[in-house]
Amino acid sequence: MDASLIMSIVVFGILFLALACGIWVGFSLFIVGFLGMVLFSPLPPGPNMASSVWATIEKWEYVALPLFILMGEILYRSGISEKLFKALVPWLYRLPGGLLLMNIVSCTLFAAVSGSSAATTATVGRITLAEFDKLGYDKSLAMGSLAGAGTLGFLIPPSLIMIVYAILAEVSIGKMFMAGVLPGLLLAGVYSTYIIYRGIRNPEIAPQSQETYSWKERMLGLKDLAPTLLLILMVLGSIYGGVATPTEAAAIGVFGATVFASVNRRMNFKIMFDCLVGAVKTNAMIMLIVVGAGFLSRVMGYLGIPAAITTAITGLGLSPYLLMILLGAFYILLGCLLDGFSIVVMTLPIALPMVVAAGFDPIWFGIYLILMVEVSQITPPVGFNLFVIQGLTNEPIMRIAVYALPFFFLMLLTTAILTIFPEIALYLPELMVTK
Repeated sequence: MDASLIMSIVVFGILFLALACGIWVGFSLFIVGFLGMVLFSPLPPGPNMASSVWATIEKWEYVALPLFILMGEILYRSGISEKLFKALVPWLYRLPGGLLLMNIVSCTLFAAVSGSSAATTATVGRITLAEFDKLGYDKSLAMGSLAGAGTLGFLIPPSLIMIVYAILAEVSIGKMFMAGVLPGLLLAGVYSTYIIYRGIRNPEIAPQSQETYSWKERMLGLKDLAPTLLLILMVLGSIYGGVATPTEAAAIGVFGATVFASVNRRMNFKIMFDCLVGAVKTNAMIMLIVVGAGFLSRVMGYLGIPAAITTAITGLGLSPYLLMILLGAFYILLGCLLDGFSIVVMTLPIALPMVVAAGFDPIWFGIYLILMVEVSQITPPVGFNLFVIQGLTNEPIMRIAVYALPFFFLMLLTTAILTIFPEIALYLPELMVTK
C-alpha cells in the first residue's frame, strides 16, 4: 500500500476518533496535526504549530470577520425582522402560498445584512413561526421553508463563510461576494416557486386572511424596508463601487446597524455589551477552527497527502461533471457530521486543486462549496438550522429534518443548475473585471 495512502488513513482516522469523542473541532484539528507530525515527519511540531497559527491570523482580511459578526449581532437585536414582516405582509398575503413566502423574502433580505445562516433563521423565525401558527398555516411547510431559506445567510453576501473561503483560496473577497448574488436569488426563486406551486395545488396550506390592504397602505409600508435596503446599499454598494474594502465595508455596516438600532430604540449599554460578547464567542469559535485547519493543512502538505489524493482521483479519468457529483456526495455525507466552517477549511486544500485541474473556476467552486455547506445546515444530526428551529418550536430534530427534506432536494437542483450554467455565478465577477 502506498505510504501516502497509509498516512491519509491514519490522519483521518485519528480525526474522526477525536470528533467521535466529543472534542471540539478546532482542538481536534490541532491534535491530529500534532500527532501527524510526531508520527510521520522529522520536523518539530511545536514551532511549526506556532508559525502556522501566526501565518493564519496575521492576514488583514480576517478583520472583516468579527465586524460582520458584530453587525449581525446588532441587527439580531434591532427589531429588523418585525419591520420586514410589517412591510411585506400587504404584498404577499394574497399570493398562492400566502405568507409562507415571507420566510423566503425575509430571509433573503436579512441574509444581505447578517452574513450568518443561524442568525438569519433565528431572527426571521422568531416572528414568522408564531404568526403562521396563529393563522393556521401548514406547520411542515412553515418550518421546512424557514430551514431552507435560512441557509441563504451563507450564500447571499456579505457572508462570513465566503470571507473564510476567499482568504483560504486566495481569491478576491469582493468577487466572491458578487458571485453569490445571482445564485442566492436563484435559490430564493426556486424556493418561492415551490411554495407557490404547493399553494396552487393545495390552498389549505395557507388560509387566506380576511384583511385587505389598499395600494396606499402597501406603498407606505415600504418605508419599513428602507433601513434594511439602505444598510445593504451601504455595505455591498461600497464594495462593488470600489469605495471601500470588505473590511472597511464591515465597519460601515457596524456603524449603520448601530444607528438603525438606536433609532429603533433597541440600543443601550447592556444590549451593546451582549452584542460584543456574542460577536467574541462566535468569532473565537470560527477562528479556532480556521487556525486548527491551517495547521492541519500545513502538516498534510508536508506529508504530501493532498497531492497524493489529487493524483489518485485525477488518475481515475473522471469527467469534470462526474467529479463534481462525487464531491457533492462526499460533502453531503460530511455535512451530517461537521459544521459548515469545518467542512470548508478541512477539505479545501484537497478539493480545490482537483477542481481547478478539472477546469473549474475557483470562484465558481466557492459558490458550489457554499451550496453544499448550506445542505449541511439542514441535515441531521449536526444541522445548525434544525437546532435553531427546534429551539423556537420544541419540535423533535428528526421531524424538522423531514419537513426540510423538499428544500434539501431544491438545493441540490439549484446546485445542478449552477454546475451546468456556471455563468450564473461568474457573470457579475467578470463584469467587475471588465469595468
